[in-house]
Amino acid sequence: MFKIYGSTMCPDCVACKQNFDRYGVEYEFLDITASLKTLKEFLILRDQEAVFNHLKAIHDIGLPALVREDGSVFTDWESYLQEMGKEVIWENTGHACSLDHRGC
Repeated sequence: MFKIYGSTMCPDCVACKQNFDRYGVEYEFLDITASLKTLKEFLILRDQEAVFNHLKAIHDIGLPALVREDGSVFTDWESYLQEMGKEVIWENTGHACSLDHRGC
């Protein structure tokens, strides 16, 4: 089962959850905006994992961040579903939360 660090205020996170629910992908959603402990866990992960380097360089938060049971981290949930042969469906989730309106 995945751990997903995200926020219910993040349209990418909402879309990830909707798609995972639609396709029965098991996950535990950890809302970084609901708990300072969870936010701290995410920030430690973000500071330690190279997958976030590019995202930090372009001033993205790096959400949603998915952690596999083996501890590996990735942020491209759409490609994960596509590799499973699933179509990614975007519903009206609101605007992007980044400054350039292209992600979180």
